[in-house]
Amino acid sequence: MATNQREITKNYLKNSLLELECHFTWNLPQEATELPETEDRIENQVEYLSIKSKMTLYNLLAYVKHLRGQNQEALENLENAEESIQQDYPEQVEKRSIITWGNYAWIYYHIDRLPEAQTYLDKVEASCKKLSSTFQYKVDLPEIDCEKGWSLLKFGGRNYERAKASFERALQADPEHPEFNTGFAIVMYRMDDFHKDGTRSKSLSLGPLKKALSLDPESTFLKVLLALKLQDIEESSQGEKYIKEALDQVSSEPYVLRYAAKFYRREDNPEKAIELLKKALKLVPTSAFLHHQMGLCYRTQMIQIKKATRNKPRGKNREEVDRLVRSAIFYFEAAIKQKPLFLVAYLDLANMYSEVGQLREAEDLFKKALGLEPVRKEDQQKAHFHYSRFLEFHRRAGDVAIHHYLEGIKINTENCTKLIEALQKLIAKRMSQNSSDTKCLGALGFIHKLKGEKGEALEYYEKALKQDPGNAEYISALLELRLSI
Repeated sequence: MATNQREITKNYLKNSLLELECHFTWNLPQEATELPETEDRIENQVEYLSIKSKMTLYNLLAYVKHLRGQNQEALENLENAEESIQQDYPEQVEKRSIITWGNYAWIYYHIDRLPEAQTYLDKVEASCKKLSSTFQYKVDLPEIDCEKGWSLLKFGGRNYERAKASFERALQADPEHPEFNTGFAIVMYRMDDFHKDGTRSKSLSLGPLKKALSLDPESTFLKVLLALKLQDIEESSQGEKYIKEALDQVSSEPYVLRYAAKFYRREDNPEKAIELLKKALKLVPTSAFLHHQMGLCYRTQMIQIKKATRNKPRGKNREEVDRLVRSAIFYFEAAIKQKPLFLVAYLDLANMYSEVGQLREAEDLFKKALGLEPVRKEDQQKAHFHYSRFLEFHRRAGDVAIHHYLEGIKINTENCTKLIEALQKLIAKRMSQNSSDTKCLGALGFIHKLKGEKGEALEYYEKALKQDPGNAEYISALLELRLSI
């Protein structure tokens, strides 16, 4: 085929490909630095996760392999997806294959094998006709909404709202479908944790988890998530029943082991958690999540000793604290190595270095955490909060701490109670020593303005401006306030 004709054909083909419903048209944003960890996680789920069908995982893995330039492996995973469909959905091959065939078409297009791409486009078109679709290359099916939901869920928190919407569309078509309910319950669980109010997560997923488990009573994954949610609302004894049930059902499923470990760590039983995490790490030694959880367990043990010794461990207790700190540092570092954008692990590692007086190392880590992109607002706030605490209590740099408390508050002014409380304590302490502290006056102006207390805000900004007459921030805030009154 002549080059010019080939380009025309390729452009025509791409217009058709863009009409498909598959991973290549779902706008699944993924940072290149996150891809290796995502690939590892999906491969581990293929091997260990107990689910009805692994079709969705194979499709996802094919897409990730393509993003990493491994197109031959991508095609092999699509073959696995086809085998899974034939085995698990023998009576639904037409509708279950549409996404897989769409992925095939896109990959063949990208590797410039246009006849094969056209072949799979034709397969999709034939299925759409058979399923009485009004579109040439897509069909409205709850199964497709469900797979889209799972895919969005796997690609991280920035996609949770879209994943939720996909599962909701699937449920509108079939409200009692076990898989649709499971997907919806899991995305709601993730969103509970994703949108924490202070240190506690919400409990919007409790009802969906209970319903999903009633429709799929053997699901160990649902059992451990429901247990953690019951623990959130202080029903730990009921939660532990589900944990024990799940552990009795499976002895070597890392996803059950890791959530069970999290349950016991939060119950202040780090020894039991470490026992479970070690079993899980033997199965998936590259899991950033498991390494991070191990670090948290050793940190919990350290805190237990420090509490028991009124923060003054001596002799063997001191030696044990030092050992636990070293262990925690080792596992937090391993978590970051496996997942370079793991912001919470950076913060935990930085705090652990602060614990042993390695302040330069701690500060470097805090600054790295603040510079990580992309991260969600809640994590950015957390980074500013922990760095502020470090500046306040370890560096004794109150001015800079105030700046970072304020920066954290500005990220999300609707969810910043913890930051405001910490900032107000620091302000009270500093102003008891110097009632004309400019930074404190300006910060109080900001807090009152945020609360809608305009008179008080004006008063403090005016006082701050007297101390620092050229401060552009105070001048701008005063101007805005005066215009609004």
